[in-house]
Amino acid sequence: MINVSDQHAHHAPRSLIVTLYGAYGRFAPGPVPVAELIRLLAAVGVDAPSVRSSVSRLKRRGLLLPARTAQGAAGYELSAEARQLLEDGDRRIYATGQPSDEGWVLAVFSVPESERNKRHVLRSRLAALGFGTAAPGVWIAPARLYEETRHTLQRLGLDPYVDFFRGEHLGFTPTARAVGRWWDLAVIAERHEAFLDRHARVLRAWEERADTPPEEAYRDYLLALDSWRHLPYADPGLPARLLPADWPGARSAAVFRGLHERLRDAGAEFVGL
Repeated sequence: MINVSDQHAHHAPRSLIVTLYGAYGRFAPGPVPVAELIRLLAAVGVDAPSVRSSVSRLKRRGLLLPARTAQGAAGYELSAEARQLLEDGDRRIYATGQPSDEGWVLAVFSVPESERNKRHVLRSRLAALGFGTAAPGVWIAPARLYEETRHTLQRLGLDPYVDFFRGEHLGFTPTARAVGRWWDLAVIAERHEAFLDRHARVLRAWEERADTPPEEAYRDYLLALDSWRHLPYADPGLPARLLPADWPGARSAAVFRGLHERLRDAGAEFVGL
């Protein structure tokens, strides 16, 4: 396997904690003890002080809530908001097959000058959800992203400033050319290539093995998931007909699916929650 020291520098401790809860922690029968968080994060190269400071930041953001286990140990459980975030993310992160050509959702917003700080928040949040810019104040994404976007904007109290519309693109520019204006496809392709550079060799190494030791499986899976889970937000999942012929997204998705199928359950044995 790839040595953890080669990989963990690319992963922020706070992101790894969210990934750990998304992959395993939310299915635990109760709060995850702090001692277990420290053990599980140590396996991917994160020291105890970094775990504690990252947990504190997630607690301040309202994503983790302090709680006691049945045995009385200090631990943390997910807030309702965090569970909604993870459930919304599942639809993207674990999607299989080619994206369907289901039309578009438009987000049109108008923010009063007196609240212009919310304009920046809206733009950054829509971009983080995978929206492209069709025109000033008009953002576009595949229609399947509507529900998650609605949840996110309501949670942030930004829904009074936004109207949503569903529709199809009728021209004049061919849609395959227009998406190149709405999204920076070159940057998205680079992110897919970076994922492949880091994790395709990990999958090849596992494919050459007959055994699946739980700790190694857990480590490689958590690092791959932490890299992958951000990609379906940078990449909105456009239909293949609108993408360049050599688009790397399908290859990177196949590598993640291969690692997920091979490693996820074995990694759960190491987690033991």
